[in-house]
Parts: sequence; C-alpha cells; structure tokens
Amino acid sequence: MNHSKVRVRFAPSPTGPLHIGGVRTALFNYLFAKKQGGDFLLRIEDTDQTRFVPGAEEYIVESLKWCGLVPDEGPGIGGEFGPYRQSERKDLYKEYAYQLVESGWAYIAFDTPEEIEKLRLEAESNKETFSYGIATRKKLNNSLNLSPEEVQQKIASGEAYVIRFKMPEDEDVTENDIIRGSVTFNTTKSLDDKVLFKSDGMPTYHLANVVDDHLMQITHVIRGEEWLSSLPLHALLYRALGWEDTKPQFAHLPLILKPQGKGKLSKRDGDKMGFPVFPLQWKDPKTGEVFRGYREDGYFPEAFINLLTLLGWNPGTEEEFFSLEELTQIFSLERVVKSGSRFDPEKAKWFNRHYLQQKPENELTELFKPFLKEKGIVASNEKAAKVVAEIKERCEFVSDFWEQGKFFFTEPESYDEKTVKKRWKENTPEQLSAIAELFETVEPWNAVSSKEAFSAFMNEKEWNFGAIMNPLRLCLVGGNMGPDLFKICEILGKEETIARIKTGIEKIG
Repeated sequence: MNHSKVRVRFAPSPTGPLHIGGVRTALFNYLFAKKQGGDFLLRIEDTDQTRFVPGAEEYIVESLKWCGLVPDEGPGIGGEFGPYRQSERKDLYKEYAYQLVESGWAYIAFDTPEEIEKLRLEAESNKETFSYGIATRKKLNNSLNLSPEEVQQKIASGEAYVIRFKMPEDEDVTENDIIRGSVTFNTTKSLDDKVLFKSDGMPTYHLANVVDDHLMQITHVIRGEEWLSSLPLHALLYRALGWEDTKPQFAHLPLILKPQGKGKLSKRDGDKMGFPVFPLQWKDPKTGEVFRGYREDGYFPEAFINLLTLLGWNPGTEEEFFSLEELTQIFSLERVVKSGSRFDPEKAKWFNRHYLQQKPENELTELFKPFLKEKGIVASNEKAAKVVAEIKERCEFVSDFWEQGKFFFTEPESYDEKTVKKRWKENTPEQLSAIAELFETVEPWNAVSSKEAFSAFMNEKEWNFGAIMNPLRLCLVGGNMGPDLFKICEILGKEETIARIKTGIEKIG
C-alpha cells in the first residue's frame, strides 16, 4: 500500500454480543496499529438488516471501552473517513456494483431464492452440490444469457435482482498472508459467483468491505481465520475495481478452540462449563436469556486482555504478564501462530489472581465496599482495608473477599462439625475460659502483644499449643480457616474476641 501511515479497522456486525474471539481480533488490530504509530478504526458492518440485533452496537462500543481499546475513528467519535456505519454509506456501494457490471466483472441475476433452492435440492438428490458459478451461470436467469433489452425490461417491471461477481475461469489466485505465508486458491475448483449487491439495495459483506477498506485507506486487514476463504474474492475485487496498487496486506488470525482442544469455542461451551465467552454480560432482547460476562464475573480488564493476547501470540520469552502499554511496544503479527489456541478457563482465573495481588489495598478496599453494603455490613474503611490485606492472597476475585473474610464482620452462625469432632476436647471449655480471662489483661491490644501474652501463658501452664489454638480459631471464625490467628484477634478487637470465645464455649459446650 502506498500510504505511509498504518491504518487498521475492527469491523464487527451488530448481530449479537461480541464473542471473545472478536475482542481478540480488535485487540490484535489495536496493538499492531499502536506499535506502528498508526490508527485503529471501528466500523459497524450493518448491511445485513435481517440479522440486526438492537443493543448490539452499544454492546460492542462498551466492550472495547472496558478493555481499554479506544478507537481513533468510529461511530460517535468521528474522523475524516466517515460515516462509520455501513448502513449510512449504502448509496456509495451501488455505484461500484454497477461499475463492475459495466467492466464485465459482474452481472445481474434475476433467479429467485425459490428457484435457487430447487436447484440445490435437485443437486442434493444426485449427491452433488449446487454452486452458482462458472459451471452453471450460462444456464441461469441472468444478464449473461439475456439481451440488454430483456435485462432493462425486467428491471423496469420491478423484478427483484442481485449483482453477482463473475469469477474468472481456472485462475490460481495467490496472496501473501502475514501469518500463513503464501496461500493459493483456484477459481474454478473452489470459488463461486458471490452476490455483491442485494435486491434490497444493500451491498453484501464482500463488496462493502472492500470498498470501505479502500476509501478508508486501510493498510492492513487483520481478521479471523473464517474469512480466509473470502481472501481470493476480495483480492480479485481490488483488481476488478482498479485498486490493486493500494490493496491492503492481509493477516488471518487462528481460531480460539474449546478447552478440550477440538472445535471452535462457542457461547454454549461457556454455559456448559461454567465460564463466560463474552466480555460483558448480554441479555438477549428476543428471548431474555442472560449470558455471563467477564466484567460481571469479577475479572479485571487487564487480566482479560493479558489472557486474550496469549491466545495465538507469544512474546518469544517466558514472560506471561503484560500491560496493554507494554504489549503495544512488543506486539508483532510475525509472532502470531497459524494453529488454533485452546482456551483455558483456569488460566483466566490465574491471570485475575495475579492482577488482584498487584493492586493497591486502598483500590481493593473500594471494590470490596459494595459487597459489604449488599450484606448490610457497616464497617470503617480502616477495618475493611485491614481485612483485605489479610485475605487477598487467598483470593482470585474481589467477590471471594466475603467468603474468605466474612467472620471479620459477623460472628459464626454455626461451627464446622468435623473440626468440633476433631479438636474440641472435654477440658477445652475450661482452657478457653482461662484464655478469655488472660485476654482481658492484654494492653495494648494487637497481634504482637496478644501472641506474646498467649505464648507466655501456654508455656507457664505447659499446655499444648495446637490443642488450644484450633478450638480458639473455631470460636472466632466457625471453622478451620482464615489468616494468622492473632491478626484475626487484632482486627476483631478485644471485646469481640472475648465475646466470641464465650459464645463458642456456650454453644459448642
């Protein structure tokens, strides 16, 4: 391409929520552009009005925003190559479709969907596959077989028609893919005459895509592997429209595979295995069905981005943790692999755990506060921060904080039966009463002083530490869990610690 500045686009269709495969495509486009000091565009490809889903475009925009992938141009952002919704550009495409007809690269076809379906079924009954193309076009109802007068008459009488690309016969179309290297397709063996322009006045994906990429001066088309089979048609369209000199470079990204490794990851896989496949929660406007999202499941965007980057790309080192900023400096398409990448839900949690441990405690405390509020807990910032500091190492998500630390805010409602059976002896109540009395005398009240007093007392009595510490933990937290016992005492405070020991003695007996 002759343009000096790298320009890439992410061009989703608003036909539903954005799958994580789509987010990864956006991410790789973004990283490639930013590494080269280029532009990242968002274009909404809404030419297929029959599949349009309300709310899908807003969902796409919100997802990119949450991930930190901010477009330089796009709907609601502006830019000198707009508009950025294909439905607002539809008058453009007709002109190019007719230009192709006039130059002999396309033709007008009047075959009805019913007629084509009949031909498909006939072929199937002969164990063949019907294809509208080189082998069949001469026998069908199109401008290649009709006189110009007949064509004009049909159009004038309001007969529905489409414009199809006229695939050249027996030509090897070879293109270089940045990820896959040289790929070749034979026009007769594998390609049919695709519809470029529909009877509803809208272009198909193929025509709109190529026209827009040219007019928006896109230098690199980075998209999913499923579009690889469209590459020869798109390459031929550039030639047919006289734009071969400014054709973009292509890169087709590998598939994201199911956790078992076979087949493309689908939204149903997430439902079945209990993990999200969408960045944000999505409610289907027709069915009301709700699909989980990484944001709502408690993942940090930086963990989600880090996870996606390593699906199909590697830095060439053992390093696994990268910020978006770092990625923009080291990303290259040359390090993207050809083969599919298996999605690992456990790895997603592992990344989230890493980013949670890295976050400052004041930020985590702010994130924890809504959970406390939801439980009706009123706690000072100071106490919440102390709790977070003690329990965060055991957690993967902020939502785990409550499960790991609820005993700091509410006394146990019950006591773990296994622990009671194993740790609660006949003389335990008497010994714990002595500890409660000891704690009354401890000043100042903190983890260090309570531990020192406890140790000195235990040594003096020659009591077994484990025999007392386990039942003491049981009284304070309700089970055999939690951080350092004396840290728990410090955060609970002297009064609450003593009160819980007495309640435990009373309830467990």
